[in-house]
Amino acid sequence: MFHSCLICTDFTDGLYRLVDFVPSLAASGMKKIVFTHSVPLWEEGGIPRIDQEAIEKAQNRLQGRLKDVPSGVNVQFDVPSGRPLDTIPQTAKKHQADVIITGMPVRNLLEEKLFGSTTTGLAKACNRPLMILRPELVSTYTCEELELRCQHLFRYLLLPYNDSHASKYLIGKVKEYAQNRPDDSLQECLLMWVVDEGGRREIPKDYQLQEAQEKLAPIQADLEQQGLQVCTEVCLGNPLTEILDAALEYDISAIAVSSDNLGKLIAARSFAGELFRRSWHPILFFPSSK
Repeated sequence: MFHSCLICTDFTDGLYRLVDFVPSLAASGMKKIVFTHSVPLWEEGGIPRIDQEAIEKAQNRLQGRLKDVPSGVNVQFDVPSGRPLDTIPQTAKKHQADVIITGMPVRNLLEEKLFGSTTTGLAKACNRPLMILRPELVSTYTCEELELRCQHLFRYLLLPYNDSHASKYLIGKVKEYAQNRPDDSLQECLLMWVVDEGGRREIPKDYQLQEAQEKLAPIQADLEQQGLQVCTEVCLGNPLTEILDAALEYDISAIAVSSDNLGKLIAARSFAGELFRRSWHPILFFPSSK
């Protein structure tokens, strides 16, 4: 789905292990892979300074794992100094990365308020898609499991849809990237509309389900014109619960989502925010243009 990526690691999230799987990432279509680690400024003495020793140590730690690089694949290591929320967007722009791959532990809303979230901050600060992986899983995958995961990061996407601006934007971005996707990348989509069992009580639920199915049909056809296999599902229930359950039932690679109210993710509950916090499946987030 993407041709280049920026992989961010703080060396506690397991994402540094992906250096060992460059051939598998290349098999997913990546032609340029950049690994980055943000080294904090050295603030002893009251004057912030670049910690050159820590930069060299991180650079060597990443480069030392690199072994096999397929022909035609460009692998780089970029270790800047500063806050990740500052350095990562700058590094992504510098290398023109199509997607930023980062980690985010499973947390509840209170924990996110107390400890903050670099990934949530990136989602608000960056204009590039984010692939969010769970450190708890990446750190425990066997090499065989991680090799397969890297090959199929973007193969099968679950696309929640409800006719909102954010969901329409999501479909537009998936279509855009599908038009220029590498071989062996995005292949399938599950287009899913969950009619909220608590909403629009004045309209019969059967009518809402039928209306949803009718609205999904042209979207399905449009995506299929891009050479994708597309299935649709319409159901009644809690959108978050049903989406997470569907992710378990289908052999998806990631849940794709966008949001119009990203600024409220930390302060209040939202569908995209709860996916960020609760989904064990990877989340592919497209920052909204709104």
